[in-house]
Formats: sequence, structure tokens, C-alpha cells
Amino acid sequence: MFLRSILLTSLLATGLFCAAQVSESPSRTINIGKAEVTSLAIAPKGDHVLVGTNDGAVYSNMETGKKVYAFPYAEDGGKAVYHTGFNDNGEFAVLIGHSGKRTIWSITNGKQEKVMTAHRWVPDPRAVKAMGLDMSNSTFDRFYQQTEVRIGDVLVRSGKKGIVEFVDAEGKVQRTITFPENKDQHHQAPLLLWDKYLLIGTDNGNVLFYDVL
Repeated sequence: MFLRSILLTSLLATGLFCAAQVSESPSRTINIGKAEVTSLAIAPKGDHVLVGTNDGAVYSNMETGKKVYAFPYAEDGGKAVYHTGFNDNGEFAVLIGHSGKRTIWSITNGKQEKVMTAHRWVPDPRAVKAMGLDMSNSTFDRFYQQTEVRIGDVLVRSGKKGIVEFVDAEGKVQRTITFPENKDQHHQAPLLLWDKYLLIGTDNGNVLFYDVL
């Protein structure tokens, strides 16, 4: 018990304890196909995940990973979805691409909603820009808005080639997660903190669930 106390004190002093709040390896993996994961959203009921990719979005069952719907996206010459979200009751999903164009999809039947005026929950173009989506960037520039989350005093951030870093209060990187399978050097892993999990998206279609301890 005494040795454990000394070890705990040492870890707290170095900041490594905070960085170790996330499990060493994922406890669950969902694969949505051969696509680069660019955004993540969890349904309000917590039973499904909506994964934005560089080629539309995929709505999958959280437990089984089974794909329920594939939502195509093709606005202003771009197929990438940089923001995904749900309305409050989870009946509809919104996809937003590099130009800020929005499309609405029904979770009930998987079809696109053609009339947007009825959906007041959908952010307007000005609100989209305020969310961090830079309309002036090209698709090649790759902007992401889910590149940082906080777990206690630790900042978790994505870097080039999909790496994820854990940074302490002093700005020092205490831990780095790398993904050798990543092929795109420009890929920045979208991050999402949900319930007891840190979700990380890779460029080969995986959504990784790391336990927050």
C-alpha cells in the first residue's frame, strides 16, 4: 500500500497519471469500410454512431458495428463530410461539407429530406462558420473541428498522420498514440469524448473506442 502511494504521488508529479487516464488499447472497434474518418457523432440514445468520411457518412449500430445506412454526400464538388450531428430526438441527421453546404437525412427511412426550412435545429451558414468550419479552405487543406478534447487537466489533440497526443497542463506531451496503418500524412484523427469512451477515427475506416479510466 505504501509503495502504491509513492508510485501514485510520482505519477501525479510527472503528469503521467493524467495522461494514462485512457486505456492503452481500444476495447472496441467499428469499421465502416474503406474510407477516411473525418467526423463523429453519437445518437442521442447512445445506440448508434454517425461517422463522417471523405466519401459521405455511415450510420452504424454501436454494439454490433453493423451498418444501418450509408448517406452519400456530393455538394460543391466535394464528398467529404466534416461535421455530423443529430437533432434532439435523433430522428434526423445533418451532414456538412467543406463549403458549409448542409444535407438532412431521416434516420427512420434513410432518405434525404429535401426541405430544410422545417428543421430549425440545423445550423445556418453563419453558425456553421462559428463552429470552426473555415469556408475558405479547400478540400485539400483538410480542416477538422474535432481535433481536441479535454480529459481533466489533459488536452488530447490530433496531429499529422493521425497521431493523438496527450498534453499536460504545462504543455508537455506525456503520451502519443500512433496508427501505423494510416497512409494519409495529412489525416488528423477526429476525436470525440462520449460516456466512458474516447473515440478516435482513422484513415482506414476504423472508429476506435478507448476506455476512459
